Amino acid sequence: MNANQFLKAVEQLQGWRECAFLLALAERGFPNYALFADAMGLKTGAKMRQLLDLAWGLLQEIPSEAAIPQLLAKLETLSPDVEAYDAYGVHPAFDFCRLLEQALLGRLNPDKHRASEASQWAMETVIGFIEVSEGEGLDEDELVRVLDHHPLMKADKAFQRDLVLALKRQRTPTEDFVAQLRGMAANDGVSNLGISLND
Repeated sequence: MNANQFLKAVEQLQGWRECAFLLALAERGFPNYALFADAMGLKTGAKMRQLLDLAWGLLQEIPSEAAIPQLLAKLETLSPDVEAYDAYGVHPAFDFCRLLEQALLGRLNPDKHRASEASQWAMETVIGFIEVSEGEGLDEDELVRVLDHHPLMKADKAFQRDLVLALKRQRTPTEDFVAQLRGMAANDGVSNLGISLND
């Protein structure tokens, strides 16, 4: 699947597939939030984990009218204010919140396509991390070269591609399939930035 085919496939995601795609991107970014919350002494990691689990649970059921707005309100209280922290970690943590928000909004308003932008956001989290950790002193061409060959970029592209392919092949969100998807996205607790909850 080349880059154009991938973009087209993401554009075609709709309904539960699009929601699952957004949730999987959020799941992959969750350790970034949990580790930031932990480092800052915020007691929000477990609450956010619970929220993400609830969102996954909604894939196979039709939520009550009040359920999604309640989850969105809770997400807002748990999302960090980017302006309030000097630490770089607030950015990937906030990026995770944005992805989860899109997944929830997708259930509230399924007519608006969100997957393409979210796919880009997830990739930008990785790009930002590489720029901060390895990009100092590089000119634009050198940075592009670093990004092109960086293992984190390759891993993120492969993950998103595999995700889209799995969703395209699947007819309904069966329990087994959702569990498989979650496992693939959770990546043994290693985020899209290569940082692990188990470290």
